[in-house]
Amino acid sequence: MNLEILSETEQNLLSQLIESAQHIVICCHKSPDGDAIGSSLAWAEYLRDRKKEPQIIIPDAFPDFLKWLPGIERMMRYDKHKEEADKIFAEADLIFCLDFNASTRVDDMQTALDASPAQKVMMDHHLNPTMDTALTISHTDMSSTCEIVFRVVWQLGGFDMMNRKAAVAIYCGMMTDTGSFTYNSCRPEIYTIIGYLLTKGFDKDKIYRQVYNNYSSWAIRFRGFIMSQKLNVINDYNASYFCITRQEMRNYHFVKGDAEGLVNEPLRIRGQKLVISLREDTDKDNLIWVSLRSVDDFPCNEVAARFFNGGGHLNASGGKLFCTMDEAERTVRDAIMAFGDRLKD
Repeated sequence: MNLEILSETEQNLLSQLIESAQHIVICCHKSPDGDAIGSSLAWAEYLRDRKKEPQIIIPDAFPDFLKWLPGIERMMRYDKHKEEADKIFAEADLIFCLDFNASTRVDDMQTALDASPAQKVMMDHHLNPTMDTALTISHTDMSSTCEIVFRVVWQLGGFDMMNRKAAVAIYCGMMTDTGSFTYNSCRPEIYTIIGYLLTKGFDKDKIYRQVYNNYSSWAIRFRGFIMSQKLNVINDYNASYFCITRQEMRNYHFVKGDAEGLVNEPLRIRGQKLVISLREDTDKDNLIWVSLRSVDDFPCNEVAARFFNGGGHLNASGGKLFCTMDEAERTVRDAIMAFGDRLKD
């Protein structure tokens, strides 16, 4: 099975960029998830195999359930070390932008990224890449950026040198970005890649437990509260939504990651086609984070783009609103009604 995704010209350019670079930065999007973190860690390991010393800089905190990933302690948080990170960006001659399609996705880090004189390489699987880069490796049909990283490493001849840490990071990113291989994961190449990764000697079942069975007792109570008290099921439209307020998060000692995957739970209801979650930002007023999930051919990315200033994949998308929670809830109901004919089918 052919896993190669680069043209000969792209492969040669990428190798030349790596060989000539002295100061390499790897960065990913705000609120990094398993795919953003996993692809960054794995690509850094590959570059170290190439005798480079990349610095990973992430905009802000990652979910608590990813703290176990090997090498994660070497990442620099921009929101904690802005002055030092700005200097690193300014001195970089090559920046790898992983798991985002526009510099706006890095939030407060955007100014430093855009101002850097470094050449930039994007590896991403989101729609409509807009960054000015020396090389854009964008494949929207792929499960994750981790899958893209694996394919690039494979094509560059780096798989034999790949260590267990890199394999674990790639598997974790592929697993989390597909909901444990329950959406956007039907292509046979995905399982060929998993087979190769498992030759590196890690326990994939343990990775699952470390990600999905790693909550505090407060987090379990929080998730139960949201599903039992906050879930709104609109049976006539095969849709549901729920809202999470800042005060509710405080009540249950919320830490980043406690709501991860919660938006998938209502899809267990028979016939459900669309689920939307609304969550108040923990610090900024009138900022609501939106997650959308759907099944089959219902395009939640269209809903995200039209109503929530967002986008994403067919069955997994996100966005944000700048309003109160009451206003956001009205927008959700408007969105469901607008797509009502397709939801009723």
